[in-house]
Amino acid sequence: MGIFTENLTNLVNVHLNMLYFASLKKNYMIDKKHIIDRFISYVTIDTESDPNSDTTPSTEKQWNLAHALVKELTAIGMTDVSIDQNAYIMATLPSNVDHDVPVIGFISHFDTSPDFTGANIKPQIIEKYDGKDIVLNAEKDIVLSPDLFDDLLQYTGQTLITTDGNTLLGADDKAGITEIVSAMEYLIQHPEIKHGEIRIGFTPDEEIGRGAHKFDVEKFGAEWAYTMDGSQIGELEYENFNAAAATVKIKGTIVHPGYAKGKMVNSMYIATEFINSLPLLETPEHTENYQGFFHLASIDGSVEETVLKYIVRDHDKDHFNARKEAMHQLTFDINTQYEREVVTIDIEDQYFNMKEKIEPVMHIVDIAAEAMLAVNIKPLIKPIRGGTDGSQLSYMGLPCPNIFAGGHNFHGRYEYVPVESMIKATEVICKIAELTALRK
Repeated sequence: MGIFTENLTNLVNVHLNMLYFASLKKNYMIDKKHIIDRFISYVTIDTESDPNSDTTPSTEKQWNLAHALVKELTAIGMTDVSIDQNAYIMATLPSNVDHDVPVIGFISHFDTSPDFTGANIKPQIIEKYDGKDIVLNAEKDIVLSPDLFDDLLQYTGQTLITTDGNTLLGADDKAGITEIVSAMEYLIQHPEIKHGEIRIGFTPDEEIGRGAHKFDVEKFGAEWAYTMDGSQIGELEYENFNAAAATVKIKGTIVHPGYAKGKMVNSMYIATEFINSLPLLETPEHTENYQGFFHLASIDGSVEETVLKYIVRDHDKDHFNARKEAMHQLTFDINTQYEREVVTIDIEDQYFNMKEKIEPVMHIVDIAAEAMLAVNIKPLIKPIRGGTDGSQLSYMGLPCPNIFAGGHNFHGRYEYVPVESMIKATEVICKIAELTALRK
């Protein structure tokens, strides 16, 4: 390299560094009422998914929000807006810089969990939360209390959106959609904020584990992406559970109870043996952080047949495999004890820890952490005790860490979201776009 070229390179680097640090100091002006109105318009559309359906999306009603989102994305000025036959939505915010910048993406899902009803959601807005109990439903005595949910106290003085106690809220993940759409709209309205090409994607059926199954990574065309699907403000996650679902079937023999001696085999008693033979303290209610578990999700039993549905989770791949092997060994041991096949088990892997795919490209996590610090948020880097579309997408070739969307107490009547957290998440998206354009 010649002296002239070297000096020119140094000048360019100094200029880029000045732009970089200047960008860190810029504040965004996200309209609070606009965020609230957009979020409420989404959550009042029922999009509950159905694990027993074979279609994509799994429920017809998911199309209602999907079509509304396509219209909205077109209206705010996004390009290449598309929706496919399975309701996967994609759109583009074109680059406004004249140098090469990696194409990045932001992804959220629009279905809500079938764990609790999402029909007829009536959001309640709590201005300047005072740190006390929030009565969600006086008639049914349903109260959102910091005595039980102490995370509430970190949002004292802020605006909360809650349920009316009869439904979930749908912040998982309509808060994420609100933030992505609002960030894209803000960047369109503020062309002085420099960014590369940004792709966004909205998916159905994430809550039943199928959100990424038919996601076209090649069509999406991003080098990496972020799911906006975390919980409390500051969360930044690139590790999640390895996950499997297990179905255990126990066969019994039914005869008249008055003549049952030596003949009847009660499958429910054998099911109890199976349940009690797994580690009783390795269940969700006794574990945290990196600890895995066996979770008995449902029982359907009679004398003649009992079916147990488990989910198996562990961050560590070897421990995960050991848990599955333990269930197979237990099945073998019980069958040996009864001298015939009374128990069968089917274990199906669902998703894997995305850490393995993210660690080689940790700069994408670093950018998100820098963006949070730039908008005065302390990053909370921690493992996800669950799954995310980002896990499957990472294994499909799209590295995809997870960023907070702001909600708490997902999948139930006590779900809530601070509006200020949604505003900050919107700012983080804008800042990631800026920093990606400024970094070498």
